[in-house]
Amino acid sequence: MDFSETIFLTGFPGFISAKLVRRLAKTDTRFFLLVQREFIEKATREIEKITAKAAVPLGNFIIVEGDITLENLGISESDLKIVRAETTDVFHLAAVYDLAVEKDLAFRVNVEGTKNVNEFVKSLPNLRRYNYVSTCYVAGRRTGDIQETELEHSKGFRNFYEETKYLAEQEVEKLKAEIPTTVFRPSVVVGDSRTGETSKYDGIYSLILYLRKAPSLLRFVNVGNEHVKLNLVPVDFVVDSIAALAKDELAIGKTIALADPNPLTTGELFDTIAESLTGKKSIVKPPEKLIEKSLMLPLSPAISGLPFPAVPYFFVPQTYDTKFADELLSKHEINCPNFKSYVGNLLQFVEKHPKL
Repeated sequence: MDFSETIFLTGFPGFISAKLVRRLAKTDTRFFLLVQREFIEKATREIEKITAKAAVPLGNFIIVEGDITLENLGISESDLKIVRAETTDVFHLAAVYDLAVEKDLAFRVNVEGTKNVNEFVKSLPNLRRYNYVSTCYVAGRRTGDIQETELEHSKGFRNFYEETKYLAEQEVEKLKAEIPTTVFRPSVVVGDSRTGETSKYDGIYSLILYLRKAPSLLRFVNVGNEHVKLNLVPVDFVVDSIAALAKDELAIGKTIALADPNPLTTGELFDTIAESLTGKKSIVKPPEKLIEKSLMLPLSPAISGLPFPAVPYFFVPQTYDTKFADELLSKHEINCPNFKSYVGNLLQFVEKHPKL
């Protein structure tokens, strides 16, 4: 069969990458999915699900065993020759996303791994587009409004995840002058806005699980504040946006912030969840500094469910400008839904799946 495009994708079968493959799957699209050996069985099961739902032949999906931390991505010489000759589009999603990741692992995967992918990309004779998935949190400890055109700063970082994604994006930025490249910066990705489906409970889910312990009681004291906005985006918005802009020539050379242009404050998020669970909002709003100190107490994670590395994200006044994203996505009729419009679906999923 003749294919109109051949996509090489890293990070499969991760949650976002699997959703993206499902979104991109067509009868005339072939996939080379780079998968580490220990995830091949899981990747095979995920492909079977995708083919069943998308009605795309199983033969369109080829698992390529490899590892981005290795030279030539750990791909065998025979496979590498075929992959290089036939790949037209690259989507690089593989990374360590853990906020508590150790330095060596973060640098090996996020920085060195991205350098290896960049070298692979530069070797592709038929490349049409390189799509790199970064994060809004390359902004590190910066405060205020973060522009899509901004990257370089000296404000430091809260963890090695932020630092290494920043360094990795710097490496990708260098390619824009010679390779058709688009950088995507999602903010905090949550479950599907329509089904609520997610693969793990972290970030805002810590607050959801906390309130679910005793909604009528715990909703009285708002642990958020009105000073900091926590930017949340549903995975379907992220996937739809990447899929659309990966084909949009106006996105070439751009860095796109996939963020909510109208995010809620952490206090509003608390009340939105509380009201969805109980029909009522909070009553008491303690001082911001008191809540922050309380969340850093030794026993706090066991009570709140919020690990120490995640606490700073609820107290840093940082927002993300989405000028390019809004302009480009409007043509594709894609808009980021506000958290209030889909929180009920997230809660329903958590209720059906209390443990993942």
